[in-house]
Amino acid sequence: MNKAIIKYWMRAHAWVLKASKGRVFNSAKNQKFLLLTTTGRKTGKEHTIPIAYFEHGQDYIIVASNWAREQQAHWYLNLKHDPAAKLGILGEVFDVVATEAEGEDYESLWEFVTERHPPYISYQEKTSRRIPVMVFSRS
Repeated sequence: MNKAIIKYWMRAHAWVLKASKGRVFNSAKNQKFLLLTTTGRKTGKEHTIPIAYFEHGQDYIIVASNWAREQQAHWYLNLKHDPAAKLGILGEVFDVVATEAEGEDYESLWEFVTERHPPYISYQEKTSRRIPVMVFSRS
């Protein structure tokens, strides 16, 4: 997808989610959306984006697919630098800590997310990097 279109869509989507307290544009087909706030690794400023997520027990799972691009998403790189973040779901905002799934946890969660959203499989086929799966736990 065109980078400019993605950027515009992300800003508009974030604005609508914030303005509606998560009641509008919070789902599409088999995905739900939240607002993810990370701290910029270079600027130290907060950055908020809308992103698809899955509930998994008490945790929230987000796939760092970055639209199948070769480079990692900025939010992912921010979390690698500082795993503290905020999630906004249906108007509630709460603190979380992010960890990257590894080993058997990764395999299990990759199966979990691809069963719920099969396009992730084609995303993985389009990029040489392994698409990370991030686990967010309330802090």
